[in-house]
Amino acid sequence: QVQLVESGGGLVQPGGSLGLSCTVSGDTFTIYNMGWYRQAPGKERDVVATIDISGNLVEDASVKGRFTLSRGNTRRTVFLQMNNLKPDGTAVYFCYSPGPLGRQYWGKGTAVPVSP
Repeated sequence: QVQLVESGGGLVQPGGSLGLSCTVSGDTFTIYNMGWYRQAPGKERDVVATIDISGNLVEDASVKGRFTLSRGNTRRTVFLQMNNLKPDGTAVYFCYSPGPLGRQYWGKGTAVPVSP
């Protein structure tokens, strides 16, 4: 059973910082792409940032310059450092990685409320 295990979510005040981690556990496979999506209340889930096997980064314009996505050397872990958080960053953040045979693996989600 492949699992994406997330950690680091929680309440943070506007302007604060928070780090999220995600590690693939269970059955091993080549990690081609990993990253984070988020879903705010009443909105569709959309990409925050992803990084592929070649180190190519995709990130949403709204987080550019404030969030940093990086990979561990094992390529089974990603880290999302979120700085200068804003209230519109309030969302459930989901770790994501595509698996073999067209599968998509998701973490269970970790809530990040940005509020005084």
